[in-house]
Amino acid sequence: VRSPDVITRDYTVNLHKALHGIGFKRRAPRAVKAIREFAQKMMKTNDVRVDTEVNKFVWHKGVKAVPYRVRVRLSRRKNDD
Repeated sequence: VRSPDVITRDYTVNLHKALHGIGFKRRAPRAVKAIREFAQKMMKTNDVRVDTEVNKFVWHKGVKAVPYRVRVRLSRRKNDD
């Protein structure tokens, strides 16, 4: 059983939409930034760490051929302020 002070949710990030019109050599780095921005928006926090598995998945087809979508699990601690 997970501790009650951690919120965890699964999301699908549509990278295809985020990378429209982005040049080939900037696609994978921009995709990682898009995932980071998505996580900040959804979890309402600036402390976002992208796991190495997510990074490897984004890059596994190279810098140009980034996957259209990626499933991510976002976790955040509840704070009392």
